[in-house]
Amino acid sequence: MIYYLSGGCKNGKSMLAQRLCKKMAGDGPLYYVATMIPGDEEDRARIRKHIADREGWGFETLEQGRNLPACLERANPNGTFLLDSVTALIGNEMFTRDGGFHPDCGEKVAEDLATFVRGVKNAVLVSDFIFGDAERYDEWTEAYRRALAQADRVAALCDTVVEVCLGYNMVHKGVLEL
Repeated sequence: MIYYLSGGCKNGKSMLAQRLCKKMAGDGPLYYVATMIPGDEEDRARIRKHIADREGWGFETLEQGRNLPACLERANPNGTFLLDSVTALIGNEMFTRDGGFHPDCGEKVAEDLATFVRGVKNAVLVSDFIFGDAERYDEWTEAYRRALAQADRVAALCDTVVEVCLGYNMVHKGVLEL
């Protein structure tokens, strides 16, 4: 079973993802694919919070900020994976540590996500929804939004697609089994 969760920041997506993964895993392996490469103290604080939130849940953490399919080499594909987050993957591919800007990374991220979901039995992918306004932004932000739209196409390969808004789960495809 593959779930795709999208929604605004701090709306409960990660906790819902943990609950879904724990249920799907049963006694099998449980993996947390951590995609954020911290750039500042705010990022590090967010990572600490996520680590604390999943303490005791039985997740093995796989750090994979880029080249997502590589994490499958270190895990049992029959396990259950929580990938948090698609948007961090895009940021890592688009804005590299050497100051590079790669506005056309969306297709690569979309391909990596498709390879990942086709290679696992169970997964929950967490993403952010950033399309709720009609504002026109600078080149970098617009490139990021285009890349996320490309990556969001992986929802077509998912069994269930859910938008999380203030803790309310709107199912757009499939069934949410908690």
